[in-house]
Amino acid sequence: MNNELFRGSLVRLAAFDIEKDPKEMETWSRDSYYLRLLDAAAGGPFNTRMIVESLEKHDQNPYLFAIRTLPDDRLIGEIGFGGIDWAARNAWVGIGIGVKEYWGHGYGTEAMRLMLRFGFAELNLHRVSLDVFDYNARAIRSYQKAGFTIEGRERKALRRSGERFDIVYMGILRSEWETLPPC
Repeated sequence: MNNELFRGSLVRLAAFDIEKDPKEMETWSRDSYYLRLLDAAAGGPFNTRMIVESLEKHDQNPYLFAIRTLPDDRLIGEIGFGGIDWAARNAWVGIGIGVKEYWGHGYGTEAMRLMLRFGFAELNLHRVSLDVFDYNARAIRSYQKAGFTIEGRERKALRRSGERFDIVYMGILRSEWETLPPC
């Protein structure tokens, strides 16, 4: 049994440091491109107080984690389960890597694989779902590397800067995750 449930070779999943992390997260919220990758709603900058309040609100969700690099323990993102349906054993997952220099180097993929391991091995989930915007090809590739399959799309459902984009729906079943190499 792997005792390092929340640790990979690049990152670890951890609790947020409410004293230090909101300052770093505030810098992410100043990047409109990053905000447009996270949510269909119009994004705006957040100050440290707003982020602290959001993290305190999320204290009620024990499945929201900070993504920290190894070996320097730098906060680079967040990942969490939401919308858990315990009867059906299904959950939605969301991730954001807020520090651009870590994009495209496998940090997000590994964080997602760690989250899936936690979800399937510890929480006994049957299915994990997510949605992503079709203009975020890098994220789609990362999710596919983590084992997700494209299951459908909502055509032209998102409007950004006067253009229309698809929302892509992806999912992974426990049986599919079990065939993947361990992370």
